[in-house]
Amino acid sequence: MTKEELFEPITKKYNELKLALQGTDIDKIRELTLEVHAMVHPAEISGRTEKTIADYVLDYMLRGNQNELVPREDYDVDLHYAGTRTVPLCWQFWHTYRIEDLVSNILMANQNQIFNEEWQRKIGSPITDTGNALELDEAIAFGKEINVEALHEYMLAVGKNTRNILGNLTLVQINSMVPEEWVMRILEEGGVTTDFRSVWLLVFWGRLTMGGMILTPMTDHHMMHLPPCLNNLPILD
Repeated sequence: MTKEELFEPITKKYNELKLALQGTDIDKIRELTLEVHAMVHPAEISGRTEKTIADYVLDYMLRGNQNELVPREDYDVDLHYAGTRTVPLCWQFWHTYRIEDLVSNILMANQNQIFNEEWQRKIGSPITDTGNALELDEAIAFGKEINVEALHEYMLAVGKNTRNILGNLTLVQINSMVPEEWVMRILEEGGVTTDFRSVWLLVFWGRLTMGGMILTPMTDHHMMHLPPCLNNLPILD
């Protein structure tokens, strides 16, 4: 499997999803949403039989490579709000799944996030937020403390839960923005910090419709953070 063979079908299907979200066919929107979500998450989450881009990176991490350093992302979307441009591999999964947990549960479903004190203890994370503001030395220290097997379990729990939420969204919800108090819950529950490199996320998410959340935290955000791992580590060799 080459990078191009992994990336091309995701890009094609993502563009179909963007187009569908401009229309009113809720069945098509749900179908494409779940399909793109499946393509950028480990196959175990959706029940796919073939390996996904996330599986290749996850398998490499679980083979003892959690602290391999990689560029945070290939795009320059939010790096000017970042503590470090280089992160340990496990940070990529922590960051993307903490964001998916927060956005899907608090903003899209108005329910409790999956992460709690028990998950924090199991994973061994010194932080509860998304890790946006960590400096390089802090990110390296973070990576050394993480139990990646527990992180893997958390990823599966988050991804499966997200699919239930996405599969039940109505067209009205998809076209709606969320109340400010839902957004502020993320700060209150420690999902972001008051550091400007972290709290800016609330402004970004607060401006999105739920359809925008489907396109970013639920799907394309993973494609901001998975390719740098493939591009800079011998994962496909």
